[in-house]
Parts: sequence; C-alpha cells; structure tokens
Amino acid sequence: MRIRPSTMDALTALAQTGVAVLLGREAVAQGWPPLDLAAYLLVGLVTVPVAVRTKAPVAVCLFTQLMWVVYITAGYWPVVTCFGPMLAVYTVAALCPVRTSAACAALMAAVWVYAGLLGNGPGGSMATVLAQAVVFPAVLWRFGLVARRSAELARQLRRERDERARRHVAEERARIARELHDIVAHHMSVISIQAGLAGYVFDSAPRTARAALSTIQETSAEALDELRRMLDLLRDTGREQPEGGAGPQAPGRDAPMPGLSRLAEMAERVSAAGVPVDLRITGDARALAPGVELCAYRVTQEALTNVLKHAPGARVTVALDYRPAHLSVTVTDDGAGGRPLQAKLARGSGNGLIGMRERAKLYGGTISTGPCSEGGYAVCLTLPTSARTVPPGEDGRPG
Repeated sequence: MRIRPSTMDALTALAQTGVAVLLGREAVAQGWPPLDLAAYLLVGLVTVPVAVRTKAPVAVCLFTQLMWVVYITAGYWPVVTCFGPMLAVYTVAALCPVRTSAACAALMAAVWVYAGLLGNGPGGSMATVLAQAVVFPAVLWRFGLVARRSAELARQLRRERDERARRHVAEERARIARELHDIVAHHMSVISIQAGLAGYVFDSAPRTARAALSTIQETSAEALDELRRMLDLLRDTGREQPEGGAGPQAPGRDAPMPGLSRLAEMAERVSAAGVPVDLRITGDARALAPGVELCAYRVTQEALTNVLKHAPGARVTVALDYRPAHLSVTVTDDGAGGRPLQAKLARGSGNGLIGMRERAKLYGGTISTGPCSEGGYAVCLTLPTSARTVPPGEDGRPG
C-alpha cells in the first residue's frame, strides 16, 4: 500500500516529537535544566509544524526557527529541538528557489551561533558550535538542492515519457489509418466497379455478370481477411499459446501481411475490374524484410486504386525491379482513361498520396509522382533493401 506524502509528513512530525521527548529526559544528565510543561509545549511548537512542511515550506521553516529561538532563550537544551529546524531547512532547499533556501540555511546558522553564545550551544565549545553552524546548514542545503534537481529530472523524464507515448499513439493511429485506407479503398473500388458491371449486363450477358459477382465475392473475402488480420494485431496478442503450438486459432491470426508475392494476384483482380495490368519483374527476385515488402505492396495497391477510381479504362504497367541494394516499383498508366487522376495527384491533395510518402519515408525510401511525357501518369517508389534483407524461411516467407 502506497503512503500519501501528507501522511508521511505527519508520521515524520510524530516521530520527531517522540525523539525530542526522549532526548528531553537526558537533559539533566547533560547538565541542562529538566524539561517542564512549558518546555514540552515549545517542543511541540517546533516539531509538529513539520507535518505541513511540503504545503508551506518557507512559513514552516520561519515558524520552527522562531520557536527554536524561544526554546533556546528559555534556557533549555538546544539539541532536543534541533531536528525540526533542520528538516525544515532541507524541505525549503528541496522545494523553493535557491536564494530563498540559502537565506533559510543562513538563518539556521545564525540561530545555532545564538545558542552557542547563550550557553555553549548544542555542540559544547564555541569552536565546535561555529563549525556546526557552518557545516550542518550547508549539508542540509546541499542535500535539498540535490533532491530538488532529482525531482525536476524525474518530472522532465515523465514529461518526455508521456510525450513519447503520445507520439507513439499518434504514429500508430497514422499507421492504422494508412492500412485501413489501403485495404478499404482498393477493395471497395474493385467491388464498386464490378457491381456496376454486373448490374449493367445482368440480363444481356449473364456469364459476365456471374464473373463480376465472383470477383466481388473473392475481393470482399480478401478484404475481410486483411481487416481481421489487422484487428488481431490490434488486440492483445501476448497470450501464451499451448505447448507445442497446438490448439485452435482464429483464422488469419498468423497469416503473413501481404507482400510482393501477391502482386500477380492483385494485378489479376484489377484487370478483372476493367483496367488491364502488365506486371513486369526484373532483377534477382528474393525475399525482403516484411516491412519493405508491405510498403511496396501498399504503394502499388494505392497507385492501382487511383487508376481504377480516376482513370478507368487505362492500361497500367507495374515494373518491379530487384537491385542489389534497393528495390524499385514503377506504376505507369497510359492516360487512356482521362486526366482526373493526373490533376488530383499533381495537387497532392489525396490521402493516398500522403500515405505513399509516409510509407516511403518510414523505410528510408523515396517516391515520385507525376505525368509522363508521352501521356498518362507514373508513380515511382525506391526502397533500400541491403540492410533489411532477411533469409527466407522454410515456408517461403521471410524468416
């Protein structure tokens, strides 16, 4: 159970009062007058205010010093009540500005010297009293400054931790938004086009309508699978699996995120939606880091989705080039479907283009978009791969 600071201060004041009472019984043995009722009342006035020292540190320090002066002037043993003023000085140094704490430490030193002048003070000889008047307040003041700086550092670390947490949450939200945009926009574009085609030829070409409905079914099933996969990743996946990996699992939980091996499938789906896609792969094809493959896949998906939405009827070429140190993906349309796509992307106003740039930046790549000289539009992505290449696993996926 955690004790609240106010409770701890009250317990500290109670403990100091108890110690002062016990020391008061030794006053006669040390050559000082015995403590009477007035002395014990003064002891309480010096030690009890420590219970609120963190709420009003300067006021508590000044009050305890004043009561300590009254106690010393009355001729009682100064050691009995010295702990309250000491703790008050430490508290001021830990919570207040340096000038204020230095003044309170100097005041304690003056009271200590005053006690020595009246009757050799808490330490015996005057030389000892002077040494104590310098050392004790200075040590307490220094410890208080260290505690204050430590507290400030702890607060700064908490602020930085909270800021990092907020930044991570924002980044995760942006990542999820990108994934949802890529999944929903692409698949819904295909479904919308195929649904329109099926409705248009439903009576005149039943076979074409059935093919369109089949494409809608496959595309919607794939979209649901990807959405389930994303939801599984967002849920708590830290639950331990049964020993040996046995046991039922939700479909798609361990399925890999889409990668470059599925580009051909995507090309077929887009071609079935009315935009012919020519997929060309050059270079030494190999397994890459999952993040790099996902980035290339999503950028290609978004580029094809834009063609579906804004340039229907255009022909598209997807060129995938594996290089020793980088991967390049170029998606080019011939512009036969019209110019809305070019106008939209040229202004850079689409969320899809922003997502492309963010993905490329995340993996240290570059992306360029713009109209082609011979007509149409091109999206060119370049990603470094040499530092992120991983050996393939036994199942053909990156290990």
